[in-house]
Amino acid sequence: MRPINVPPYISAHQKSINWFLENSVSIKQKLKALEKSKIDVSIVIPAYNEQESIMSTISSISESVSDFGIEVIVVDNNSSDLTKEYIIATGAKYLFEKVPGVEMARTAGLNFASGKYVISADADTIYSPYWVSELVKPLHSNKSIAISYGRFAFTPEYYNRFTLYVYELIGDLFKSINALSKDKAMYVYGCSSAYRREQGLSVNGYEHPDGVNEDGYLAVKLRNKFGKMHKVASKRSYSWTSSRKFLADGSLFQRVKKKFKSFFFRDY
Repeated sequence: MRPINVPPYISAHQKSINWFLENSVSIKQKLKALEKSKIDVSIVIPAYNEQESIMSTISSISESVSDFGIEVIVVDNNSSDLTKEYIIATGAKYLFEKVPGVEMARTAGLNFASGKYVISADADTIYSPYWVSELVKPLHSNKSIAISYGRFAFTPEYYNRFTLYVYELIGDLFKSINALSKDKAMYVYGCSSAYRREQGLSVNGYEHPDGVNEDGYLAVKLRNKFGKMHKVASKRSYSWTSSRKFLADGSLFQRVKKKFKSFFFRDY
């Protein structure tokens, strides 16, 4: 069952930019401690003009509880705001990719990564302290799993949490129905998925045809060559992403309307 309320370990990172700047030394120390003696996991975060949220994202990851050594790589995709300065302030590894596009940024991070496992994350998302372990453990314990992916929920910046919860349930219903006739890889998102770096490189990373989602297409390539996809559904594995994306469609109602229209009036 989906979480109705935002967990305390998520809301703890819904702070002002000034708060994160004042606590940047602590965040930096926590990130350094996560690396341990050997880096096992590389978290890659593409960022384009994400000054409002990037420190919250990095701060949440700095609280990770895991036996794996972790590095955080943020790929600045030619930002024109203070994204670069804020990334550096937290102590996350900074990488610049001038060619625009999420595909290019994620691929740059994949090539730069030093861990055995790569986790894809987003720069407007807050993560559970258990998220890394929940995503990586299936890969670590089962060689037949080629990619693991998690679920997400929305933080209530623009709508109350219960309204978003209902919207998420509607979305889950559509996904369940679509999964009967469509490839489940379409529900592998860049905000929460993990795979083995060596295997990701061997299928040419995030390269994908026009009109196809780069994250879902990577999942297809990995599944076809190396094994199966594994969905991680535990509540503590959820990533919590900004509800600001609803504004692009005008309102939450418009988003629901679009879902109904795409489902009942599909082209065959």
